[in-house]
Amino acid sequence: MTTDGAKDDTATDSPKGDATADDAKGDTVKNSPKSDTAADGAKGGTVKNSPKGDTATDGAKGDTVKNSKAAKAGDATENGDPAKDGDVTKSGDTAKTGETAKVRDTAKNSETVKAGSTKSDADKATDPAKDGGTKDDATKNGGAAEKVGDADARVKVDGESKPVAADRWEAFASAPEPKPSIFSRAGGAVGRFLIHEWTLASLGALVLAVLMTWPTLRYPRYTLPQDYWDPSLQAWQMAWSGHILLADPAHLWQSNTFFPELWSFAFSDTLLGYAPAGMLGSGPEDAVLRYNIMFVLAHALATLGAYALARQLGAGRIGAAVAGVSYTYAPWLLAQAGHLHVLSNGGIPLALAMLARGHGWSLRHGYRPERRHDGWIYAGWLVAAWQLSLGFGIGLPFAYLLGVAVVVAVVLFFARRLRTRQAVPFGRRLLVADLLGGLFFAGVGLLMAFPFFKVTELHPYAERTIRDISIFSPPASGFVTAPAESRIWGGLHEGARAALPWHPEMTLLPGFVLYALALGGLFFSVWRLRHRLLLLAGVLVTMVFAMGTRFFDGTFTYVPLFEHVPGWSALRTPGRLMLWTTLLLGLLAAGAVTALTDRVRELTAQRIPSWPGPWLRTATLLPLLLVTLEGLNTTPHPVVPTQPAAMRSAEGPLLVLPSNQSLDQHVMLWSTSGFPDVVNGGSGFTPRQLDDVRRVSQSFPSQTSIDYLRTLGVRTVVLLRGEVAGTPWEISIDAPVDSLGITRQEVGSAVVYRL
Repeated sequence: MTTDGAKDDTATDSPKGDATADDAKGDTVKNSPKSDTAADGAKGGTVKNSPKGDTATDGAKGDTVKNSKAAKAGDATENGDPAKDGDVTKSGDTAKTGETAKVRDTAKNSETVKAGSTKSDADKATDPAKDGGTKDDATKNGGAAEKVGDADARVKVDGESKPVAADRWEAFASAPEPKPSIFSRAGGAVGRFLIHEWTLASLGALVLAVLMTWPTLRYPRYTLPQDYWDPSLQAWQMAWSGHILLADPAHLWQSNTFFPELWSFAFSDTLLGYAPAGMLGSGPEDAVLRYNIMFVLAHALATLGAYALARQLGAGRIGAAVAGVSYTYAPWLLAQAGHLHVLSNGGIPLALAMLARGHGWSLRHGYRPERRHDGWIYAGWLVAAWQLSLGFGIGLPFAYLLGVAVVVAVVLFFARRLRTRQAVPFGRRLLVADLLGGLFFAGVGLLMAFPFFKVTELHPYAERTIRDISIFSPPASGFVTAPAESRIWGGLHEGARAALPWHPEMTLLPGFVLYALALGGLFFSVWRLRHRLLLLAGVLVTMVFAMGTRFFDGTFTYVPLFEHVPGWSALRTPGRLMLWTTLLLGLLAAGAVTALTDRVRELTAQRIPSWPGPWLRTATLLPLLLVTLEGLNTTPHPVVPTQPAAMRSAEGPLLVLPSNQSLDQHVMLWSTSGFPDVVNGGSGFTPRQLDDVRRVSQSFPSQTSIDYLRTLGVRTVVLLRGEVAGTPWEISIDAPVDSLGITRQEVGSAVVYRL
């Protein structure tokens, strides 16, 4: 037997029980029948021709034991008695030639013994050897023995301390590893964090967002992307939610606009999830700055979310990047640059990625129970609820998709269990996480929906009709037509756009490069064939629904959803379902690009010489580059109208004239200075009372209009000189008002009337 720790030992001709003991290094045991033993720690010794029971003592190094006879059980001596020829003693001391000593006393320090000599009886009884033996007990050919141990160790002999010389080979030992300081450990952790895949992916998505949306951040306090109408409304929404949640959360849905209407904050999608950003800053300029920052961050989050989903499903890094970029910068989304609630879609793929990660599921590897983690499930439901809080325009289809996905997952889970007749592992913790997370998501949805149901109850005419849906339903040609903001295709598709009734919502090109990559992904991909077919089916189904009533009048597609699914009637633009088509096309493309990169990696690993390797790897970036180029834009960035000085000092409730859908959105933005109550407002529909105000105020300042405004509670009217050209106020703006019981004051470029 060769015991644990022996290194480079050789045992030959050792039948039945011969043993080379623990820690023996470089020893040779030959011709040792039946129970011969080279003891623990022996280094460099040789045991030859040792029949039946001869023992080379523990710890002996460099000794030679030859021709020893078997020792009988009664010959052993203990506690310091001299060992005779052939006897076995229990000691750490070195025995005479052919002898081995053992002593039960615990050894503390090694002892120096010259070759062929033994210590006195008293020394044997009192002097222990550390670790059960001595080191370098004797040198061959009469050489002097050496003292061993640590460099600073001392041995006790007859009550006196003697220094122990350093090991002669210590100088050749490798230097000990220095213990890292807290600063070096912290630096290493920071370094690992900076080069982590998700750190690099986040930074890359952010840098790309800044570049692809440029010049959004060039003058972020004075310009808005696309136009200054809807972006002004959405800048006000973020400012209002942040302000009211700090000042009076109970009045969140009773905004300062559309006075004196109730639930006015629910007249359009709210972007409520951006309320924390709205708590920073005040006034119109800060509102515009906040909007532009969130506009860029929304693009970055969409890229990161789609990247995370593709990676979780099993795509490689480059393939996932293609999915992320194509999802965020698809040409059709350039027409939505003025709709932040549509562009704020990154929570959709991110939540799906987190939920898939928590359940240990991927498209490429299937269900892996060992990768389950309930923390990711909670995070996924939380992100999904946040996405829903940004608005129902794209949040409602997402909510229904999650519901369908849960039902399908449960059915497949039990079907697999019945088919395999085995208990498929899931776990109570995952079940609890799904229940709690799903209930939280549903609770947020119901709380968000309640104000919208109240608006529908108070304003039944605000509900959409099938005729409204038909106006915005795109034809099939829209899927290959790019908006005017596309730098690559915008000019080339000008004629095709002219044939569309409402081209901002009907130019739905996701990208010709994306089409090509997705088509290749049907034939060459890392996804299984059935998964490719499912993705293709999803693409076709979402395209059909995105056509609204243009596909067989929507009889079997959009109309049943419109009539029977709660809340679906509020979605007036079916073309925005193209978001799901783009995501599915991106996943098909990611499968193809991943297969390509894997194949290139295999080819470069096999080539000798490997000089084309770097060029082939660089070529795999070409799909990503092409997708990015197709997303380049020419989005305009107009300057936001300056807030009139009168708006900074006017007391509410007030009315700003002229009043119309476009100008009122500027008024909403201007009202972020103190948030006075204003009659003006712009949204997806116009309340009848606001219609009445606009009609009656055409004659302002007349006694009839003044009396009507007083009954509403209006105390101030601001008439903007720069906007009165071509309106009835162009003549009456300078008319005297002394006989009407009101006052008139010139404030900057506006006239302020106090009722």
